[in-house]
Amino acid sequence: MLDGKLFDCDRLTETTLSTKGETIDAWYSGKHRDFGANIQAIMRPDGLPIWTSEAMPGHLHDTRCARDLGVTAALNWSASELDLPTLADSGYEGTGHGIKTPVKQPKDGSRLSFDNRACNSLLRGLRWQGEPGFAILIGRWKTLRRTTASPRRTGDIQPVRAEPATSSRLRST
Repeated sequence: MLDGKLFDCDRLTETTLSTKGETIDAWYSGKHRDFGANIQAIMRPDGLPIWTSEAMPGHLHDTRCARDLGVTAALNWSASELDLPTLADSGYEGTGHGIKTPVKQPKDGSRLSFDNRACNSLLRGLRWQGEPGFAILIGRWKTLRRTTASPRRTGDIQPVRAEPATSSRLRST
């Protein structure tokens, strides 16, 4: 399963140009109305995260982040060559044949066909299993809940590993 999440961070002064040519805050997400780092992740069917991306600016959409990181190309290859399709939410619509997304409701207000509704139901029934992936990340690494580090470093946060016990204390005298 492929999914993206905006991780909260402090505001930065980094700016960029919008698609309209206006200067905007690079780390501000208009959708979430908050500053953050967009991180993409691939989860196994049981929800365990197996890959997380580097931090991308919050103003970028999930689809653009996945394309810029080369994730969509890799997942489309794995679907065609290894017969391993990827499930994603409707935010990844149009990313390729290997990434299965739900069909959106038509803009004219008409109902989806029975086939499309059945397909959406099946995808929902499978995607829920991978959804706990970000909950695992946030629950295990509390620092991801709100970080004061540079958002570009959010993807670099690693768990601290305990040192192995030394056997010198266990030796008999």
